[in-house]
Amino acid sequence: MDTPLKNLAVIGAGAMGSGIAALFASKGLDVVLIDPVEGALERALKTIERQLNVYAPGQVQEAIQRIRLEPGLEAATSDLVIEAVPENLDLKRGIFAKLDTLCPAHTVFATNTSGLSINAIASAVQRRDRFVGTHFFTPADVIPLVEVVRNDDTSEDTVAKVMATLRFGGKRPVLVRQDIPGFIANRIQHALAREAISLLEKGVASAEDIDEVVKWSLGIRLALSGPLEQRDMNGIDVHYAIASYLYKDLENRTEPSDLLKSKVDSGHIGAKSGQGFYTWSPERRERVLREKSAALGELAAWLTGKASGS
Repeated sequence: MDTPLKNLAVIGAGAMGSGIAALFASKGLDVVLIDPVEGALERALKTIERQLNVYAPGQVQEAIQRIRLEPGLEAATSDLVIEAVPENLDLKRGIFAKLDTLCPAHTVFATNTSGLSINAIASAVQRRDRFVGTHFFTPADVIPLVEVVRNDDTSEDTVAKVMATLRFGGKRPVLVRQDIPGFIANRIQHALAREAISLLEKGVASAEDIDEVVKWSLGIRLALSGPLEQRDMNGIDVHYAIASYLYKDLENRTEPSDLLKSKVDSGHIGAKSGQGFYTWSPERRERVLREKSAALGELAAWLTGKASGS
C-alpha cells in the first residue's frame, strides 16, 4: 500500500505525539517530532524506543533513525502535520496560525483532539479545505482506530489523502461527517463512564466489580460486535422492550457527578497522582501500562487477522 503523503511532522512530544511518530517511522515514513519544552524530546526518544521494542523489536534503530527531533515549528515543512499538544483550544489555534505561514501551500493539517471543535481550531488558518481532526486513541501506536473529523470546509481530496495515509500506517480510520462535541467514541465512552461512576456513587458495587462486569461481559463482546450490530443480533424488539423501562432509570445528569468533582478537587486524579478510583504506586502504574500496551497490541493483531480472514 502506498501513501499520497510521504513525510510527516508531529507537533508535541508527549505520550500521544511520541506514539504517532513511532508508528509512522516504523512504517517507513520520515518523521520530524517537534517540541520546544526543555527535555521533552529526550524523554520522547526513550518512550519511542520502549514502544518500538514492544511491537517492532527488529526495527527499533531503523525507525528511530527516521525520526528527526526539532524544537521549532520552522521544521514542520512536511506533507502532513499532526498537532498533538494538550487539549487547549487557544494553544492549538495559536500553533496552527503560525504553521499556516510557515508550511508549504500543499501541506495538510490535522489536529489530534478528543472532542474540541474542529471548526473552531481550523478557523485559525486560511487552508480550511486542507484541515481535519484526527482523534487517535491511547496508546496511539497500538489502538487501530482513528476518527477523522471534517470541518465545514474540508475537501474530499484532503479526507482521501489523510485516510489513505492512516491506512498505510496500519490504522482503521472512520470518517465523522459532522463536527460534534466528543465525536463518536468519546460520546459513547462518557455515557458508559457516567453510568459506571453513578453505580459506584450509589454503592451498587465496588469499582473493581463494576470494571469486572464491563471487561468480562460487554468488553469482550464489543471487541467483535459493535452496539448496533449487537442490537440486530439480539433483536431490536428485545432492545426496545428493555429500553422502555430501563431508560428512565439510567443516569442522565448533565453535569459531572459529585464523586467525580471531589476526586479532582482532592487531587486524586488517577494513576498519574497515585490515587483515583484505585491506588497506584509508580511501579504498578509502569507495569500496568507496559502489560496493557503489549496485550492490546496482541489483541489488535488478532482482531485484524480475523477481520482480514487470515
